[in-house]
Amino acid sequence: MFKYGVDTLTTDKVIAISNGKLKGIINNEAKERIISCRKKVETITKNNKAVYGINTGFGPLCDVQISPEETNQLQTNLLITHAVGVGENINKHISKIMMICKVHALCQGFSGVRLKLIERIIYFIENDLLPTVPKQGSVGASGDLAPLSHLFLPLIGEGEFWIDKKIVPAKEVLSNHDMEPLELHAKEGLGLINGTQFILAHTIVGLKKMEYLLDLSDVSGAMSIEGYKGSASPFKEELHKIRPFKGSLKVAERMRMLFENSQNITSHEDCERVQDPYSMRCIPQVHGASRNAFYHLQELAEIEMNSVTDNPIVLSETEAISGGNFHGQPLAMALDYCSIAASELGNIADRRCYLLLEGKYGLPRLLTKSGGLNSGFMIPQYTTAALVTENKSLCFPPSADSIPTSLGQEDHVSMGSISGRQFNEILENLEKILAIELMYAAQALEFRRPNTFSTIIEKNHTIIREKVDKLEDDRLLKDDINNMIQLVKTQKLIVK
Repeated sequence: MFKYGVDTLTTDKVIAISNGKLKGIINNEAKERIISCRKKVETITKNNKAVYGINTGFGPLCDVQISPEETNQLQTNLLITHAVGVGENINKHISKIMMICKVHALCQGFSGVRLKLIERIIYFIENDLLPTVPKQGSVGASGDLAPLSHLFLPLIGEGEFWIDKKIVPAKEVLSNHDMEPLELHAKEGLGLINGTQFILAHTIVGLKKMEYLLDLSDVSGAMSIEGYKGSASPFKEELHKIRPFKGSLKVAERMRMLFENSQNITSHEDCERVQDPYSMRCIPQVHGASRNAFYHLQELAEIEMNSVTDNPIVLSETEAISGGNFHGQPLAMALDYCSIAASELGNIADRRCYLLLEGKYGLPRLLTKSGGLNSGFMIPQYTTAALVTENKSLCFPPSADSIPTSLGQEDHVSMGSISGRQFNEILENLEKILAIELMYAAQALEFRRPNTFSTIIEKNHTIIREKVDKLEDDRLLKDDINNMIQLVKTQKLIVK
């Protein structure tokens, strides 16, 4: 059991809840907090003192006080008017993660929503009732207003759900589950749509994917070095202890593990080559720097997923602070940093692909013995080059930009929602680049037989060969590449 609002949420726990492997509950401690905060909001609504978002308008209309009779309508209007997202819908799994993160924040007892409302969202989560959410329209300050509005429209009978692969009107789905739409009460609309859950959900999904791709990059790099008959000496512990970046130390340790008991590595220890190109011998420094970026984003994400990011924050019957916890800048800047880190993993992988094609140190040019009539693996490197350049273009940092909104009331915004989306696009391209490098490396290993490699590399070579045959003569490579991409996407390759 995971206790919303009480236990500490982590990336793995979010994923486990979303996959149904961990059950999220509201225990008595959280219920007491929620009910207590709700009473504070009800007290505020009965007073004449203006409190932002509870009995006033929003944004530039914060100076317009709303009567007690109109506070409920105010919250419904808020949800409807802010649901202005455009573009394709995000992956429904991300919608689910957004709801999980929002529930955890609401259960901490500073948002002033009713228990009934939170329990309805949990019902959606547990029954895979996942709202459709357009991917564009959030500027990442005042929270992810448009995406969160779309996410919670079904609470009031508006919007749509994913039912399997179909999009179904929310009213129809609620009726099928014998549920009536909820009427929002004071502060509830604002509690739902103020927050960074769109940025955060993209961060969580990206972190989980990048965690595997960091390990896989080490594996593909090691396989390329084996195919190239490169040196293992740049990965010695003594070298990295005198420049002890956490990421570099980790990668060097992993490279030593990936070369353990390799007959191929030891077979050329006394050769005349002095050093390898940077894309091989600098793997700990480059992959390690990407790991450092990953560690930084992971740390910030876990702070964010255990934080309250709506507004105002209700502290007592007389105090509700209108602050800026909804501002996405803390994640936006780190996401942009991590986007560069992910892009660089692809950049260096492409360079290793190129080296394997050069025809040096016993490898045939283009990794084929029948060059001329056959082009071998010449052309897939065009694809990696294109993907690397696309990733570079996606590395422009949205957090470096800001366009004022809300008549200047929201005069600096994070654009973190775009940062989160770009981060995941870069990771998808990285999957494809690594898939091609692994295909190249597997071919290069064929020319080092009868030498053997470490257990983990031998196992991965077998996995690859079950999907992609050794290239003898030219054939259509599209299916081979797609098979490799599927191996990467489904995380079937062994990394530890």
